[in-house]
Amino acid sequence: MYAITIREAGEPHVMEWREVPTPEPGPGEVAVDVTAAGVNRADVAQRQGSYPPPEGASELLGLECSGTIAEVGADVTGWRPGDAVCALLAGGGYAERVIVPVTQLLPIPTGVDPVDAAGLPEVVCTVWSNIVREAGLERGQLLLVHGGSGGIGTCAIQLGRALGAEVVATAGGGPGLRLCEELGAEPAVDYREQDFVAEVKRLGGANVILDNMGGSYLDRNLSALAADGHLAVIGMQGGRKAELDMGKMLMKRLRMSALGLRGRPLEGPHGKAAIVSDVRQRVWPMIERGEVRPVVHHRLPMREAARAHELMEAGGVHGKILLTTG
Repeated sequence: MYAITIREAGEPHVMEWREVPTPEPGPGEVAVDVTAAGVNRADVAQRQGSYPPPEGASELLGLECSGTIAEVGADVTGWRPGDAVCALLAGGGYAERVIVPVTQLLPIPTGVDPVDAAGLPEVVCTVWSNIVREAGLERGQLLLVHGGSGGIGTCAIQLGRALGAEVVATAGGGPGLRLCEELGAEPAVDYREQDFVAEVKRLGGANVILDNMGGSYLDRNLSALAADGHLAVIGMQGGRKAELDMGKMLMKRLRMSALGLRGRPLEGPHGKAAIVSDVRQRVWPMIERGEVRPVVHHRLPMREAARAHELMEAGGVHGKILLTTG
């Protein structure tokens, strides 16, 4: 089979489309012939050398894909060759075939294009595990989503609204703001020109904040939270370090979590299997009803993965970039 490999850590040109050994499924695994793979910022960080894969995971890039089951391993039930699926991965999606633990498989939701489905598993599982399973977002509460026009953000806005929450989102520039508003953010705040803290406090403060910035937003996020609010940090685009004002947290009884998805164990209460099962039961019906949909910025052939990374690093990507094998 062919896959995108990395010669060495560096710029996008270090990625190559070349022939590699075809993997075989083991017990509890399936082999999926890949239709498309989603591009995530974690892929960029891995290519740059700052985000190595977890122990035992594929060295290839790609944390989500769609495709067709080609082969099932021993002890696999409920799935068979030919089934159309999408999958959450710890790596390996930038390839013609990938091995997936059966507990990380999802059926392609009814009404969703098989290519577009590649942009669902990583973002939906990330958003759901953080704003619902961890932060406990409820109907009538206020959710603040940073980076609202990106892949994670567009999903979070829609999911928050589908749950009955009010949603405020930050984005930069007109097209991104308009997209956030179209998806249900009221208001969408231009982080370049507006003070998101003032906007959120005007609405009574956020009950949950989904933050992709990290260090540079920490103090402002704490200020924007309502009493008993929860800050869920999922990224460090604004830096790894910041000074934490414990006084703000104590006075307002705030909580903060910093939870990644890729390195979680397969099983257990915080494992990927439980998250995927929860998503299939509770979020897939929302998608099939049209309340949540994948937002796709661009499709590119997988052999042009370097171009996809260039687009992501340049900014201005609204929704997901997908790499197709066809």
